[in-house]
Amino acid sequence: MRIRQLAFLLAFPLLPACGASLELQSVEKIWDQGAHNAFTDLIRFKGRFYCTFRESEAHVGGDGTIRVISSSDGKNWKPVALIAEQGTDLRDPKFSVAPDGRLMIVAGGSIYGGTKVLKGRQPRVMFSKDGKTWSTPRKILSEGEWLWRVTWYKGRAYGVSYNHTPAGAKLDERGRAPEWLVTLFESGDGISWQELAKLNVPGQPNETTLRFLPHGEMMAFVRREGGDKQAWIGKSSAPYKEWEWKPSGHQVGGPNFFVFPDGRIVGGGRDYRTSPKYTTAIGMLTASGYTPEVQLPSAGDNSYPGFVWYANQLWTSYYSSHEGKTSIYLAKLKMKQ
Repeated sequence: MRIRQLAFLLAFPLLPACGASLELQSVEKIWDQGAHNAFTDLIRFKGRFYCTFRESEAHVGGDGTIRVISSSDGKNWKPVALIAEQGTDLRDPKFSVAPDGRLMIVAGGSIYGGTKVLKGRQPRVMFSKDGKTWSTPRKILSEGEWLWRVTWYKGRAYGVSYNHTPAGAKLDERGRAPEWLVTLFESGDGISWQELAKLNVPGQPNETTLRFLPHGEMMAFVRREGGDKQAWIGKSSAPYKEWEWKPSGHQVGGPNFFVFPDGRIVGGGRDYRTSPKYTTAIGMLTASGYTPEVQLPSAGDNSYPGFVWYANQLWTSYYSSHEGKTSIYLAKLKMKQ
């Protein structure tokens, strides 16, 4: 594996910014058993690592299932769960831990009906006490919504849902409105959700990660598909109804970020600077912008990183098709002092 890691690093050199704060230590493939393995997340739960992702026939279409794999050391991974719903494409599973100690997954539930055309969608949630046995996927919010990631803070769950088809909007030939709606929701149990605020983000906003800063401020990292396509960064104080927004400086797909106790923030996602062979990049994030620093071995269909800080390293799951088949990878990065 060490020889393979070295080959990776030689084939995909780092693209550091001046004074880079991150350094790639290793990369390993940890799963490739599905026909198409994609959209990852990573968590450490009850002393073990858990990685989740979607398995299906292709990037779009088919009845996707949610795979969960686990490892005690981050090296040897075993499948522990496969979650399916008849006639539904379960997509983009994201982990969190509920206040009662259960592991939670939120995922999209898309209906294609044997085609590549989206016919409906609604988010799902499921829970587990041990990471192995999961509750039946349960619908939340309403038809057309996609609650992309959930973050818990002081006993409450928060997440941003996006909607391609806001009520009353004129739809195009793809069944989408020219402008999309993103809404901040909160919940006490992960099942019943209440709207907190509609977010004033133009340019077809969609995938959004929320995190909390050391003093309780909420921060958002939002993907945008319209206008200049730059991801936006938002910041808000409780009760999280008024927001300040700034462009990040980069287009980002599958955005995620991690906040250290000292306030430093690492973010990442699909890096479009390397078009047409997009890659996955990780870098420093602030309320004013994002600086991609490290290019992970990746190309083509890739991105959607999950982050865990463990043993003084940033463990990062992601997927990529640079070896021909979309597979799941685990990278370890060191933070420079």
